[in-house]
Amino acid sequence: METGQKETVLIVDDSPININVLFEFLKQSGYKVLVAISGESAIEKAQKTLPDIILLDVIMLGIDGFETCRMLKESAVTEDIPVIFMTALSDAVDKVKGLRLGAVDYLTKPLQKEELLARIQLHLKVRSMSKRLAEQNEILEQKVAERTAKLSQSLKELQQAQLQLVQKEKMSAIGQLMAGIAHEINNPVNFISGNISPTHTYVKNLLQHLQLYREAFPNPGKEIEEHAEDIDLEYLIEDLPKMIESLKEGTDRLRQISSSMRVFSRKDTSVKVACNIHECIDSTLIILKHRLKESNKRPAIEVVKEYGDLPLVCCFPGQLNQVFMNLIANAIDALEESNQGQTYQQIKANQNRITIRTSVVKPKETVAIYVKDNGIGMSEEVLSQLFDQLFTTKPVGKGTGLGLSISQQIVVEKHQGKLSCTSAPGQGAEFAIEIPINQPDDSEIAPGRLQNS
Repeated sequence: METGQKETVLIVDDSPININVLFEFLKQSGYKVLVAISGESAIEKAQKTLPDIILLDVIMLGIDGFETCRMLKESAVTEDIPVIFMTALSDAVDKVKGLRLGAVDYLTKPLQKEELLARIQLHLKVRSMSKRLAEQNEILEQKVAERTAKLSQSLKELQQAQLQLVQKEKMSAIGQLMAGIAHEINNPVNFISGNISPTHTYVKNLLQHLQLYREAFPNPGKEIEEHAEDIDLEYLIEDLPKMIESLKEGTDRLRQISSSMRVFSRKDTSVKVACNIHECIDSTLIILKHRLKESNKRPAIEVVKEYGDLPLVCCFPGQLNQVFMNLIANAIDALEESNQGQTYQQIKANQNRITIRTSVVKPKETVAIYVKDNGIGMSEEVLSQLFDQLFTTKPVGKGTGLGLSISQQIVVEKHQGKLSCTSAPGQGAEFAIEIPINQPDDSEIAPGRLQNS
């Protein structure tokens, strides 16, 4: 640093002669000079005035210069102030001791004024450069932190965009597939259904007509009697109406599947609509019925419905259907995993079960949907990562790690709700969805066509 900038120098010495000489010389050199005649007063003055540099005598009454330096360096207020020792001691051990305590330099008495001035200027310049470097580092760290925050936000936005794209494409593909299948099913189903009722009437009339013949001609002849025996006429008369009834039940089932596929695959509008949550859950269960039914490895998975009295809920039905699909499919996966290594009878003894509960949560004015399985459960470590994007416990090729992440986004961001899970090893898992019944702005709610059952 240049002289004349009024940097402050604190002289610490118990010799009045030394102080006067140094004071006059440094003042003439353009410095502001402060004086302390003991270590105690030096510490107090340094903490109050924060000088730019300290000239510290080693040998003083009371606490010596070494102890004074140690105390200055232990204080957060004065630790950065450079200290130059002044002493008549020339032992290298004493010099090393001073430098280890934090001093920046060591001058041996009698002091050479030119050397003293050069040392002061050097260390003030070093301190100034250190301050600027620290400031630049702080600015750099702030910029790095800001850039990191921006990059983190950009990454989060990119991940959200990816999730939305995956969700949109997935639902679009599923919707088109199911809508197409439902349409193709409807045509033959309508044809069959339209003919079953008159067929049933025709068969009933023919059987009545046959009975009249049998009553009018109790002895039809050997040929007719043999033919009746060959075709097992009595069984045919008894079984044919049952077959017609079975056909009717089958077409009703196909109609139900077709209707569920249309409900599940319906496209969401730009605003929320009033929706029957139970109808959404039921349609999802019908779509997944092939995974719930009995197989040669295990009995059918029991589905227990504990439905509460829910009002219509303003939501995006298609997106909620996807959430229900993910949660119920995950429950089935968990049960199938827990069945590994067990026999059919062992699984039957501990029946696979999925329980679905719904209720209104008051006074929050929200609805809660719970999907619980009695599978193997999850550890705390798995639970902590459950909703992370790309996290999955399933084998390679069996899971994408997007299902629960997308589900959370749908519930939290699209419906301002909550999605959580409670589980423990061996205790199964329960997912809880909580969403508001109504939108804050009623003008954005479209009237629903679904009625509560």
